[in-house]
Amino acid sequence: MPTTVPTRPLEKAYDYIIIGSGSGGSPVVRRLIDGTDATVLLIEAGEPGIGVAEIDDPREWVPLGRSRWDWGYSYTPTPRVNGRTIGIPRGKALGGSSAINALMWYRGNPLDYDVWQQAGCDGWSFADCLPFFKKAEDWEGGETALRGAGGPLKITTSTKLHPIAQAMLDGSPELGIPVIADPNGESNEGACPSNFNIVDGKRWSSANGYLFPVLGNERLTVLTGSHAIGLVVEGGRCTGVRHLVDGKPVETSATTQVVLAAGAIDTPRLMMLSGIGDPAELKRLGIPLVHALPGVGLNLQDHPLVQACVFRSKVPMGEKLDNGGGTMLNWKSRPDLVQPDVHSFPVQGNSAEPRLRELYDMSGDVFSLGAGLMHSKSIGYLKMLSADPFGPLDIQPNYLAEESDLEALVSAVYTIMDLAQTSAFADLFAGFAAPDRKLSRADAVEFVRNGCSTFFHTSGTAKMGKDDMAVVDARLRVHGLEGLTISDASVIPVIPTCNTHAPVTMIGERAAAFLMEAA
Repeated sequence: MPTTVPTRPLEKAYDYIIIGSGSGGSPVVRRLIDGTDATVLLIEAGEPGIGVAEIDDPREWVPLGRSRWDWGYSYTPTPRVNGRTIGIPRGKALGGSSAINALMWYRGNPLDYDVWQQAGCDGWSFADCLPFFKKAEDWEGGETALRGAGGPLKITTSTKLHPIAQAMLDGSPELGIPVIADPNGESNEGACPSNFNIVDGKRWSSANGYLFPVLGNERLTVLTGSHAIGLVVEGGRCTGVRHLVDGKPVETSATTQVVLAAGAIDTPRLMMLSGIGDPAELKRLGIPLVHALPGVGLNLQDHPLVQACVFRSKVPMGEKLDNGGGTMLNWKSRPDLVQPDVHSFPVQGNSAEPRLRELYDMSGDVFSLGAGLMHSKSIGYLKMLSADPFGPLDIQPNYLAEESDLEALVSAVYTIMDLAQTSAFADLFAGFAAPDRKLSRADAVEFVRNGCSTFFHTSGTAKMGKDDMAVVDARLRVHGLEGLTISDASVIPVIPTCNTHAPVTMIGERAAAFLMEAA
């Protein structure tokens, strides 16, 4: 691993400029450097984050939120979550959110991507996407029909499951939920060991896999600590980027393409700052209209997570293993569903939201089981509250706006409480802590509202498709503008039933392929 980012003089123009070094941006950089003779500028607002102990240690990812490595964004409170402010960890370092996330490699259900195809994203069925998932992977089990080997991202499972993780695996069949070998196999329904981006006990982020091996290439300039504040648009074409260097605005040109990979919050913000968006919104902000795209900032989706059901433990939790979890559980909240919609994972300690910590006694030895909804239907929006590039945002996922989302989470909480009482947990479970008793439906609804948090899977704010609200086409090009591609979670039309690192990496691989085909 490198110790520093090579310092190269900033040129006035590059063939490609990529804004953002996360799961969507890093693959584009790597494939362009490896597969073309182009010059590439990568602009990253965060620090390098190389050799930082708390980033490298998979067990210490939780405190990275609200640290110097996090953008510090929050969802706007609503009565549906009892007026609570929910923080949204977003990585601010090379690797983006893959530098601070829970290290999960999970692509959900194959049906998730067939839905994209049905939503007007031609060529985005699971069969179309699978080769690009595989291209990214270096799976510990080697190449199969569904898994890749030799790719930039190393993917492993636990070498020694924590007792809580093992109990989840062993207890699920007692609830009629099968055990499966791989959540990234033919079906994700069941309990299984999690897939991790962990190598020899250390985090393996997008930066580790994609960027670090090519940092020495003379055609690549990586500029950290540089905040993008605008896109340059001339004659219907994006021709460059305005960004801060040592705190001063600089304009750098792109002769071939600008690739916007700043994430589902900062990509729409940067577009609106540049006059690309809904004319009414831009007028409200006093930003001159450059290109009308009314869908910018709409269609925001995220998975709600009830964090968490907490249980008293008969024994201390001992040393934290893996990412503090180790396994996952995917099942159907109702038997008539065609695919799993709810998800759980173990936590080797207390992972309750602050409001639940105020309401319940969780002293002593405890463990937690998160209960989340991966097939959520509620849709929100992102709005700028001023034209300041650093100004406040109204980020609204509309958690629990759809009654079906609330019902599914209530069902999940009941299932998780039952799981803790299976024989597999007999040596661990010493009673309920939060909730501290079996709940009536009304009490369960209140528990969900007080515990509702985020998987930080914010997506959809510049969606792909053909309809009037679509922002990019099926080749990830911004509708009606030349020279501008988007490669991040904002293009997702319908949120998949998984952590978003894997699908966004796949999007990055596809963005690179599209660019190289066009070159």
